[in-house]
Parts: sequence; C-alpha cells; structure tokens
Amino acid sequence: MVALVRSELYRVATIRSSWVSLLVFGVVGLLLGAVNIDAWALLVGMAAFGLSAMIVSQHYQHRTAVLLYLAEPRRVAVLIGQVVTAAIVTVGIVAVSGLTVVLKGEPTRYGNLLTMIPVLAVFGAATAAIVRRSTWLFLGAAGWFVFVEGLLGRLQAPLPFSAFLGAGAGDPRSLVIAASWTVLAVVVAMVTVGRDVTGD
Repeated sequence: MVALVRSELYRVATIRSSWVSLLVFGVVGLLLGAVNIDAWALLVGMAAFGLSAMIVSQHYQHRTAVLLYLAEPRRVAVLIGQVVTAAIVTVGIVAVSGLTVVLKGEPTRYGNLLTMIPVLAVFGAATAAIVRRSTWLFLGAAGWFVFVEGLLGRLQAPLPFSAFLGAGAGDPRSLVIAASWTVLAVVVAMVTVGRDVTGD
C-alpha cells in the first residue's frame, strides 16, 4: 500500500499538467484567501474535487490503468491507494493556500475547510473510479450542482455538494451527511472497480 501511494504521489509530482495545476491552485488560493475568504473556500472545494478526480481518471485517460492493474492485481488496494493519495495532495494544497486566511484572522474557517477537504477528496476519487472519464464526471457534477442541488434543492437538501458546502462552513450535521455520501461512493467504487478497462 505504501509503495502504491508513493508511486501515485511521484506520478502527480512528475506529470507537468498535475504539478502546474497544483501550483496554479496554490497561488490563486493564496491570493483569493487574502481578498475574499468565501471565494477561497469555493476555489479549494472545486480544486479538491477536481484534483482528486484527475488523480484517478488520468489512468483511464492515458491508458495506464491496464499496466497499473497488471502490476497490482488487487484493484481495491489500488483504489484505496489512489484515494489516500488524493486526500494527501488536496489537504496539502488547501493547507498551503489557506495560510493567508489564517493571517487574516480566520483560523476557524480554515480549520473547517481542512476538516471537510479529505472527505471531499475521497468523494471525488471514488466517483472518478466509478465514472472513469473526467469530462463526463465534471460535466455531470456541474449539471447536478446547478440544476438538482441549486435550482431544485436550493442548496438545502441533504445532497452531496450542498452537504460539502455546509460542512465547509462548520456545520457538523452537514459533515455527517457529506461523509455518508462519501461512504456510499466508496462502496460503489469498490464494487465496480473490477469491471473491464479495455473499453475505457
């Protein structure tokens, strides 16, 4: 497991698009945190979901999933390694990008986001393992957030992204709901991870 996480972290650090994305999100997060804490919270939430999903879906996009599963046939172990990697990367980027939030005197908001981010990262990685195509996942998530949770649920219903927003604001009930959605996503990912990869 440790070797798998180390390998995934190395891949994130050496693929240009990954480390450039991390750098951009880190710098923009620092700037936004100094200007508008709500904008920073929204950015790091989207970044955590997006980066986590990319960590998993890049294997299918670049056709390296077959090689990965040949090297480690236990697919659930691979999924767990990717989920742990996603949590490490996103917590690191949020911790660094939120330093200006702490300097502005908002350590509670910073702490709330750091508590919620690993849950969101695991949710993003698990949903990417289910969907496997990042474009479909991002378009689907955007449509779901705007139309289902925004227009129909008014961001009040106990739905995934609404719960993540509430958890980031410090609501413990929302954190429990978000964690429940994450557990559901992980269970579905573990059940579906064994399906064929040649068609992806």
